[in-house]
Amino acid sequence: MKIAFVVPRYGTEIRGGAETGARMLAEHLAADRGHEVEVLTTCALDAITWRDELPEGTESVRGVTVHRIRSEAGRDERFHPLWAGMREDPARASREDMERWVDLQGPRSPALLHAVAASDADVVAFYPYLYYPTVRGLPLVAERAVLHPAAHEEPALHLPIYDELFARCRGFAFHSRSERTLVNERFGVATTPQVLVGLGVEEPPAGGTDEGAVRAAYGLGEVPYLVCIGRVDDQKGTGMLWRFFRAYTRRHPGPLRLVLVGQVVDPPEPADDIVVTGMIGDADKWGLLRGARALVAPSPHESFSLTVVEALTAGVPVLVNARCGPTREHCEQSGAGLWFGDFAEFEAAVGLLTTDGAVHETMRRNGRAYVAANYTWPVVLDRYCGFLERFGGGGGATSAGKGVP
Repeated sequence: MKIAFVVPRYGTEIRGGAETGARMLAEHLAADRGHEVEVLTTCALDAITWRDELPEGTESVRGVTVHRIRSEAGRDERFHPLWAGMREDPARASREDMERWVDLQGPRSPALLHAVAASDADVVAFYPYLYYPTVRGLPLVAERAVLHPAAHEEPALHLPIYDELFARCRGFAFHSRSERTLVNERFGVATTPQVLVGLGVEEPPAGGTDEGAVRAAYGLGEVPYLVCIGRVDDQKGTGMLWRFFRAYTRRHPGPLRLVLVGQVVDPPEPADDIVVTGMIGDADKWGLLRGARALVAPSPHESFSLTVVEALTAGVPVLVNARCGPTREHCEQSGAGLWFGDFAEFEAAVGLLTTDGAVHETMRRNGRAYVAANYTWPVVLDRYCGFLERFGGGGGATSAGKGVP
C-alpha cells in the first residue's frame, strides 16, 4: 500500500507536536511493515513563523520519501489581530473572515496543494486538522483521506469551516479516547470509520546514557527533581507550574528541583531550584527522565502527549493537568500518575510522588505495563494497518477536486 502524509512541517529537527507523531508513524510504516510512504510538506521548521528554512526538493529521510515545497507565505502578521476579533465567539465567524484566517495562519502553499491532488497514494493522511495544508488539501482527495485531527478543546475547533472539513473525511485516526469523544461530540462523525491509534514509543537502551553525566551537566548532583519536557510557554502551563513549584518549596523546604526542558518562550523567574535546559538531545532527555521522581505535564490542551508515554516507558510516574482529558486518561487507565486542578492538589501530589517509595514503585510498574499493552510500535501498527486496509483497495489515485487555489 502507498500512503502519503500531508503535514505543514516535517523533519528529524522537529521536537514534539503533531508533526513528530506523523514522522514516527511514517518511519515505522515504511521500516516495520514495508509500506511505500511519502510525505508532502513545506520547507518550514518553526510552527510559529512557518518560515522556509529547509531546501526545496525530494529526499529520503529514514526510509520515507519527503517532498518539500516552498510556501508563498508563513504566518502573516495580520493573522493575530484577525484572530483576536474572532476567538471570543468563533462559532459566529463570517465565511470571509474564516477563509482569510486559514490563509493568514499559513503555511500557504498552493504548490503543495497541487502535489496533494497529484499524489497516487492509496491513502492520504492529513495531520493535524488546524492548518492550511489540511483545510485546503483534504477536499482535493476526500475519497481517500484519513484525518489525524490531533484535536483538543480550543476556540479554533469551533469555527464552522471545520464542520465542512470533518464531514469530508472517509476516516479518522485518534490519539486518545478523549480526543475521539471530543471530535464525535463536536462534529457528529461517530458513524465515520475511526481508529484509536495513539503513538508508539521505544525507550533507548539504558547503557546509551550516562545518567550521572546528565545530572552533572545540568547541575543536579544527587538531588531529587521533577522534570517537565515541552515548550516552556505559559500557554502550555509552564508558568503555572513553576509558580506552583515555588510555592511548594517555600512550604516544604528541601533539595527538590524543577527541570524545564524545551524551547523557551516564557522563561521563569530565576531561582536556584529551577533549572532551564533549553533544547536538548534525545540521550540527555532520556537520562533526565530516568532520574526524575516524576514528569509533570502541566498543559491543559494536548491530544495525546508523547512525553507522558515516554515517562511511563522509562518507569517514571506522571503528574498532569486535570483539565487535559488525554493526559488524565493516561493516568486513570495506567494507575501510574496523578492529576491536579489547583495548588492544593499539586502540593499533595508532589508530596506523595517524592516521599512515598511504595507508591512510586507501584506506579513505575503500572506505567511500564500500560505502555507494553497499548503503545509499543507493533501494537500501534497492528491497529493502524488494519484500519488502512479499509481504504487500500478502493480509492485508487483519482483526485476529488479541481482548481487548486
